[in-house]
Amino acid sequence: MDKEDNQDTGGLKVTEWLESEIADTLDEDIEIELEDALLSRAISKIYQSAHAETLPRQEYLINLLRLQAELIRLQDWVVHHQKRVVVVFEGRDSAGKGGVIKRIVQRLNPRVARVVALPAPSDRERTQWYFQRYVPHLPAGGEIVLFDRSWYNRSGVERVMGFASDQQVEQFFKDAPEFERMLARDGIHLVKYWFSITDEEQQLRFLMRIHDPLKQWKLSPMDLQSRVRWEDYTKAKEEMLSRTNIDEAPWYIVEGNDKKRARLNCIDHLLSLFPYEDVAHEDVTLPDRVFNPDYERSIIPRDLYVPQKY
Repeated sequence: MDKEDNQDTGGLKVTEWLESEIADTLDEDIEIELEDALLSRAISKIYQSAHAETLPRQEYLINLLRLQAELIRLQDWVVHHQKRVVVVFEGRDSAGKGGVIKRIVQRLNPRVARVVALPAPSDRERTQWYFQRYVPHLPAGGEIVLFDRSWYNRSGVERVMGFASDQQVEQFFKDAPEFERMLARDGIHLVKYWFSITDEEQQLRFLMRIHDPLKQWKLSPMDLQSRVRWEDYTKAKEEMLSRTNIDEAPWYIVEGNDKKRARLNCIDHLLSLFPYEDVAHEDVTLPDRVFNPDYERSIIPRDLYVPQKY
């Protein structure tokens, strides 16, 4: 062990400190993976009995960390070459879009990769060109933008729930391919994912949300209506995929019944779409701290500190 490894850092050896940091990282992963821990036992048993066997947690985490390391390489390549990337995530409610988005951005620089999840349009936005409110969120050079739902709201929820007229929907189907071709011509890499789950799987996930106090906020009246109108959403989805699947921006369907496999498969596929490679980095060295013998640290009042409850 080098001499530097034995130096103390706030009472801990450097090696011990690094081990602590790695443990914190793993704790974060485990915390995310145990997000269903507060499910009622009855619902959990029903779900397990009705659900196919999933990946072992260790195998899943090993592959997730490997793919996230590749995402960092992709991020560096995007920044270095000033690429512009847009990834659209669509699918039925509870299909797993948010879960994969969370894993994609988990270790990326938020100044490079950001998530856009727009609320319902305002009265003013309803009078604008339909695509107008999405344009300000498109990436500049060196940015990756992930849309958690997108302009395809018009061909989905707006159409099924009657928020858009037949004429507006038909106009969308004419405009959307041209809008996306325009993005592609300008150099934006547009990727579109549809997360697909079965009727039975969605019902189980909705039941879990109802019985999990940490997830009840995810259930909106619109989500509950999606159960009633399952077949209407299916017809709308089929026409959307048929009329907006273009060479410049094809649709990719992710089978989402198994959350863990869906996340890994989606991230792996996303990485395969880019010819990214390692980019040169300057060596990073930590400069020595400047010590001023005349500097005296001021005393901070104790009432400014957060109470040490834990």
